[in-house]
Amino acid sequence: MKAVKINKEREKHNTYYSDMLSNVLHTDQDAGDIKKQTIDFIDNILDIKEYDVPHHVRVSIDMKICCGNWYSVKTRGNDVPVITKRDDLIEPPDPIVLAYDIETTKLPLKFPDADTDQIMMISYMIDGQGYLITNREIISCDIEDFEYTPKPEFEGFFTVFNEPNEKATIKKFFDHINDIRPHIFVTYNGDFFDWPFVETRAAFHKMDMKNRIGFSKNRDGVYSCRPAMHMDCLSWVRRDSYLPVGSQNLKAVAKAKLRYNPVELDPEDMCRLATEEPETLANYSVSDAVATYYLYYKYVHPFIFALCTIIPMEPDEVLRKGSGTLCESLLMVQAYQANIIFPNKQEQELNKLTKDGHLLDQETYVGGHVEALESGVFRADIPCRFKIVPSTVDELISGVESALKHAIQEEEKVSMDMVTNFKEIVEEITVKLKALRDQPLRLENPVIYHLDVGAMYPNIILTNRLQPSAMVNETVCAACDYNKPGALCQRNMQWMWRGEYFTATLSEYQRMQQQLENEKFPPQFPGGPRRAYHELSKEEQASYEKKRLTEYCKKAYKKVKVTSMEERTQTVCQKENSFYVDTVRAFRDRRYEYKALTKIAKQEVAVAVAKGDAADIKSAKNREVLYDSLQLAHKCILNSFYGYVMRKGSRWFSMEMGGIVCYTGAHIIMRAREIIEQVGRPLELDTDGIWCVLPASFPDNVVVHTTHPKKKKLVVSYPNAVLNFMVKDQFTNDVYHELVDPENLTYKVKSENSIFFEVDGPYLAMVLPAAKEEGKRLKKRYAVFNFDGSLAELKGFEVKRRGELQLIKVFQTSVFESFLKGSTLEECYASVAKDADYWLDILYSKVNMQHC
Repeated sequence: MKAVKINKEREKHNTYYSDMLSNVLHTDQDAGDIKKQTIDFIDNILDIKEYDVPHHVRVSIDMKICCGNWYSVKTRGNDVPVITKRDDLIEPPDPIVLAYDIETTKLPLKFPDADTDQIMMISYMIDGQGYLITNREIISCDIEDFEYTPKPEFEGFFTVFNEPNEKATIKKFFDHINDIRPHIFVTYNGDFFDWPFVETRAAFHKMDMKNRIGFSKNRDGVYSCRPAMHMDCLSWVRRDSYLPVGSQNLKAVAKAKLRYNPVELDPEDMCRLATEEPETLANYSVSDAVATYYLYYKYVHPFIFALCTIIPMEPDEVLRKGSGTLCESLLMVQAYQANIIFPNKQEQELNKLTKDGHLLDQETYVGGHVEALESGVFRADIPCRFKIVPSTVDELISGVESALKHAIQEEEKVSMDMVTNFKEIVEEITVKLKALRDQPLRLENPVIYHLDVGAMYPNIILTNRLQPSAMVNETVCAACDYNKPGALCQRNMQWMWRGEYFTATLSEYQRMQQQLENEKFPPQFPGGPRRAYHELSKEEQASYEKKRLTEYCKKAYKKVKVTSMEERTQTVCQKENSFYVDTVRAFRDRRYEYKALTKIAKQEVAVAVAKGDAADIKSAKNREVLYDSLQLAHKCILNSFYGYVMRKGSRWFSMEMGGIVCYTGAHIIMRAREIIEQVGRPLELDTDGIWCVLPASFPDNVVVHTTHPKKKKLVVSYPNAVLNFMVKDQFTNDVYHELVDPENLTYKVKSENSIFFEVDGPYLAMVLPAAKEEGKRLKKRYAVFNFDGSLAELKGFEVKRRGELQLIKVFQTSVFESFLKGSTLEECYASVAKDADYWLDILYSKVNMQHC
């Protein structure tokens, strides 16, 4: 790779005319000497591709092997075996699963130290059967076999082994593992705590864990074993559970996912309980093993299995790698099948200059548009004021038929010939709109909605045929066979560039470089000679230049950097090989399919529960969990396609593509806001949606009767139909090129738009807090309530954050309920004030403020 970089640098400065002239002027003998000197074939290597693909990933891609699928293997002696995928086998196997957790001693207010502390208990479950090993040196009495079953579906019958000391405890655990030989080991934070602790304590007793059970730490800091898998559930929780950071410990995850309250103990009491109440400690210990086992079996196992059917990696990697890495491996599979060479990983360009000669510190694109528009309490049962714009309502009246036709034909895929009551629903909506137009100033109950775009970024990618390789310029187009006058394949799209550059000019920057060339720098290794500027690596040179330039700008300009934003135009090729777009589309469609199957499975669960058949209930619930995990797995990857293109070191890197996606998405949301604020009140803009209140008299859901065999009755949301018709009108790609004949490279030009708003709601209430400073708003901070009083959504409050003061969390949990009391805004605020006063009294009367 070093030779390739040198050759590339040489090619940049290569002047073919001077080489030709020197060859002409040289004598025949000199020419022969030159010819001998240049026969180094390495000098002719200008690039190298796919050299850094891991071997096991390379084999899996080339052989089309994914470890979540079934295969028939036919050996042929010393020849390569024949591996054939079995599409007829779908059901996953039943591996032996062992989930374990340990309890250890600890010093007061200290974290357990494996060098000095001991293992008190090892609790584990093997295929639903529980076991507990106790260390009688610390546990005061023998523990009898017992049952811990927090819910009927989470059975836990535990067999107890009372061992005389820690060495016997660990030996019993290792021996049982060797007897059972599990295929999958499950822990919760085992890479950081359980495995290192067991390994250290085993070594203390002259036992080598690697020799005994095969587990050891690899170079990535992960505990792995050749014949078995190690699934650390914490990795799944962090990446795929969509739980807030403050709710990622095992107890919180059990509450959120398994729907029960696990046993909780103060860590400072555990050593005392080992002596005074060993049964209580045993109950606590096995509760962690039960939670870990059933969390894995219910969520992690089907999730990782689903990803392993499509991603060419081993399960340990599929669990722990970032979603961007998984996305890249999937793209490599699709690129290989499309006969496309993988690009090299993106490398940062050092010391890039702006057009006017300033040194660029960093550059990116402007992301999605997020804005807080109002603050206060909005409730569906308390009237609020609306100011309707009559001219906008007139436009809506004239477009009622078009909006409804678009909703019925494009969204519901039902022909207008099958609709039987179209005129009636048009008339119904028109009458309501005319009433709004005739009385624009209104005081009435609001309807609280969240109008968001389903899978917005993936659908923007699909609609506009966006992919990193399709970002082209004039040079690329000039060499293209399809570049003809009036060609429709060049689609210009806008994006917003943002960069930070140093205030120093180009001449000042060059003068600073000259100064550095005359200086000496610290040695590469301690005790070595000081280095000249040219002896530094490119990265070190860039670092010293920026450091020196920062000091200069502070003195000369009193300001180091300037932030600049500019709208740029990028040409998107509509004929580029569509493997990236096809991959996104396949994932989106497959996720929609699994979402539909999840809904069907939930209905089947309800039917089975009504019948009371235990076997049917279990089967239906298993299908529900499987399909829900599959759709979540696809959602995880689907949402990564956008972020991946801007990830450092990605193979398919494109800042322009990321900018176009965000710019288009922001304009969709802002255009939706313009419509909403003229017929209602927008409250908060998210990156992919808008929270708003509409008058209760505004047309809402209409029922469309059809003769369609599967859709006799359709419920169409009119606010949703209005926004979707706007998107169709303003954000449709009319030059989408679809390849219809790969042999002759024939394309069909069509209009494409898969961007659709979805309606969530209505809701009972929405609370948006005000900022401390006048004229400012708090973004991404609100609470939304369902009509049953439960929290539908909570964003930005301390109650969801890790490490915040517990008193604040308890106060917020208590005060949220007060926002639903009272029949007027005054009574509502009075109820909240009463609750706040109560907690303020506690603060003043129970807390010593001098110690705060």
